[in-house]
Amino acid sequence: MEKEVINLLQNKMEILLFNDTNNLCLVGPVKLPVQLGKDTVTFQWYTWLPIEKNQSKEELLEMLPSLNLAEYQQSSVLVYGDFKNADDALIRMHSICHTGDIFGSKRCDCGFQLRESMKMIVENGSGALFYLANHEGRGIGLFTKSLAYLLQQEGFDTVEANNALDFPDDMRNYEEPIKVLQFLRQKQVKLITNNPKKLAALKSIGLTAEENVPIWGDISEYNENYLKTKVLKSGHIPANEKMVTT
Repeated sequence: MEKEVINLLQNKMEILLFNDTNNLCLVGPVKLPVQLGKDTVTFQWYTWLPIEKNQSKEELLEMLPSLNLAEYQQSSVLVYGDFKNADDALIRMHSICHTGDIFGSKRCDCGFQLRESMKMIVENGSGALFYLANHEGRGIGLFTKSLAYLLQQEGFDTVEANNALDFPDDMRNYEEPIKVLQFLRQKQVKLITNNPKKLAALKSIGLTAEENVPIWGDISEYNENYLKTKVLKSGHIPANEKMVTT
């Protein structure tokens, strides 16, 4: 890689201290125009990658062709408005959902939550949507999620299916996005979620307001039982009284 290219890219890279063995390399911002309904909205896009503790920016750039990064996905974040300084900012920690986000599957409400969160952030004037690539199927991965779906077709609910495959209900971890969030903003944020576990993760570092911003919608015959299970078994905050009755 030419020195001129390395120098240009290094200026858009930040090394974030993470844990005893790894750091995070944060890249951005990239101007990203996004179609939201009838409007085109420009976000600032960042992505990050865990790297070895003592690895430099230049070393990382030089070894990119050997890393096979296309074999697995990296997480990223869309930032809107003056996220660093705005008094009120919304954030969404969105777990990747190949079937819902890309194909528009009605078995869940993930695709709806993704687009609705982006709209809410734009309407608020500032915010960030974290897209977490290692969270598929609440952390079990896409291939295993397909097996869980087969079990659900045989009568298992979403929690029972994960458990039957010898996985816990939820394996997701928020340490990496929280580290990136701390770099991008020091003020409190409001979290768009129905999941109290996500709220607790941010409360633990003092970066979130006490109350969540709920996000319910696109409830249909295809996902009603799935959403009910998340309330009854995973502790999600219900949209209405009907969701807490069996």
